[in-house]
Amino acid sequence: LPVLEAHLALRQRHSSSNILAAQSNLASCLADLWRYDEALVLKREIYDKRVAMHGLAHEHTLLASLSMIIQHVQAGNFSTAKALLHEHLPLSVRTLGADHCVTLK
Repeated sequence: LPVLEAHLALRQRHSSSNILAAQSNLASCLADLWRYDEALVLKREIYDKRVAMHGLAHEHTLLASLSMIIQHVQAGNFSTAKALLHEHLPLSVRTLGADHCVTLK
């Protein structure tokens, strides 16, 4: 975890895509350590930044929303995860298609 935090600090000096990748790695590490609430904060930040960068109907944004939904499940926020899934799944089907790997996850 300290290595990933240092990596994120270093990446913050560079491009936003690198920052998002480092934040995603840090969030995954936090989730692996059962620190779901902290991971969820990062996942939400990543999603919000993807929306600002690409809009809602973009593969990277939809993947970030899926990641955030999974994080809600891990944190035990099942009703929130279900509500987000009902919101984002139709958009994923329209944007990427029913057979796309992001939609199928």
